[in-house]
Amino acid sequence: MSDAERSPLTGTEEERRILALWAADCVARVLPLFESSRPGDVRPHEAVTAARAFAQGDSRGGAARQAALEAHAAARSTADPAARAAARAAGHAAGTAHMGSHARHAADYAVKAVFASASRDAAMREKQWQYVHASDLVRAWVFREGTTT
Repeated sequence: MSDAERSPLTGTEEERRILALWAADCVARVLPLFESSRPGDVRPHEAVTAARAFAQGDSRGGAARQAALEAHAAARSTADPAARAAARAAGHAAGTAHMGSHARHAADYAVKAVFASASRDAAMREKQWQYVHASDLVRAWVFREGTTT
């Protein structure tokens, strides 16, 4: 896909794979907030697994898209704000297989999960972790550095 054909929301498949892996890493850090609130509900975990599978080239994205929908349904199943945000983060991580801009939302919901469970300072540290562990491509998409998005 040429730059002229590349959507600023979707990106190329290779960009989505890079973004999905980073988003899955971000979500893995907050997933225990959902799992402790809703033991036995594996939908957000499966969404992270689907995002990783897409990132590694093991799937074309259809499974990740379905897993994203299931993770968002899991988010609606809890009243716990931290758990809900963690499940939404997982849904967006899986959704990155379909649209690269979901990576930004995965990161934002992961920070919201930390904020809801801990403090503003902890949320700021989480955002810093995300930035430090982001490649230049991810920073361009998620933190809007450069000209990728």
